[in-house]
Amino acid sequence: MGKVIINSDDFGYSNGVNYGIVDAHQQGILTSTTLMANMPGFDHAVKLKKELPDLGVGVHLTLTCGEPLLKNVDSLMDGANFKKLAFYQRPFEIDGDQLYEEWNAQIQKVYHAGIIPTHLDSHHHTHTFGMNQEVVVALAKKYGLPVRGNFEKRTEVRHVDYFEPHFDDVGESIVEKRQINCSVEEYLEGLLEILREEKTVEIMCHTAYIDQLLLNGSSFIYPRVNQVEFLIHSAFAKQVKEDELIEQITYQEL
Repeated sequence: MGKVIINSDDFGYSNGVNYGIVDAHQQGILTSTTLMANMPGFDHAVKLKKELPDLGVGVHLTLTCGEPLLKNVDSLMDGANFKKLAFYQRPFEIDGDQLYEEWNAQIQKVYHAGIIPTHLDSHHHTHTFGMNQEVVVALAKKYGLPVRGNFEKRTEVRHVDYFEPHFDDVGESIVEKRQINCSVEEYLEGLLEILREEKTVEIMCHTAYIDQLLLNGSSFIYPRVNQVEFLIHSAFAKQVKEDELIEQITYQEL
């Protein structure tokens, strides 16, 4: 039997994102999410989580969106904000100690809000880049938390046996923008086999309803709404619920 964690990133981004995650959990097959401690929807997300005891909530470590929590992290900043997607656009230097302190502050904020995190991952996968890997490993060991295992140093921390990064494509209506090189139907059939055969799996997704913050701040918008519907109403969601060889879990059970 395979155990699957279906995790939606970006909890706390905005109220619309939060409501999409909650509906996908309460009405669908979403089991887990990761919380952005520095974004406008944080307090709203914390309030919602307190009514959802079965929703696993990790920390979505943030380096490329919004403002840092700390003031003395100039190497991470461009003006008042993080350096956004500079990691993908050009090489640049950041101070490892500043990154550790900022990400530690984000984790601490989640704890102080009354949420015991289930795991760590990062916005735009920035924990997978260079020296950032050492920082996330150090923090994972400090707090005894698993980490999304899509990086080289994953053997130093707890992680699932298989990470599925392309599930966002089920919400993408423009074929040219999909990352998979087969039909969605073929992709889902193969994914079901993986869920049955692998011991533990994380499926990463992004569920949301559109509000002004998401519309103004993100380049990935409409597929999120489609993913909410998919996780609630699709034949795939029904199969995951009913398949005796698939068990839905959170990182807490890892």
